[in-house]
Amino acid sequence: MDRAQKQQLVETLQQDLTDTGCVVVTHQTGLNVAEATHLRRQVRAAGARLRVTKNRLARRALAGTAFEPLAPLFTGPTAIAFSRDPLAAAKVVVEFANRNNKLTIIGGGLAGRQLDAAGVKELASLPSLDELRGKLVGLLQTPAMRLATVVQAPAGQLARVLAAYAESQAEAAVPAQ
Repeated sequence: MDRAQKQQLVETLQQDLTDTGCVVVTHQTGLNVAEATHLRRQVRAAGARLRVTKNRLARRALAGTAFEPLAPLFTGPTAIAFSRDPLAAAKVVVEFANRNNKLTIIGGGLAGRQLDAAGVKELASLPSLDELRGKLVGLLQTPAMRLATVVQAPAGQLARVLAAYAESQAEAAVPAQ
């Protein structure tokens, strides 16, 4: 790789890191091609990206971004997963690392804050934005449904009383044989 290609790679990675909300730094030791491809597909499906980087170039790309404190994590066979969604990259990488011990989570960053491996795993355990929206809608709908049930109850009871009265009147009107 010549100097111009390296500079282009650093600029591209720096732009990606500027536009991202979450970065997960991993060590990938012994992943075969099929496993790496599977991981990349999962990451892409979640709306995140995975890059295997040269550590020196990655440290250069981190300079001037909110994730600059992550520079010491870039040693050894490093790959980074990043996404605009604060949870997407962390969820996919943690799930894959739990099933495959060849991928180790070293740390990460969220909105400029450095996270250790435990922090990344805790971040991955949080519910996604869509799940939270669903719970909020459910909470907002519950009182309305309960209110509708309470309002309908007296009318239903009145209808049952009237039906019972009409039935008793109909029985009284029929002569006994």
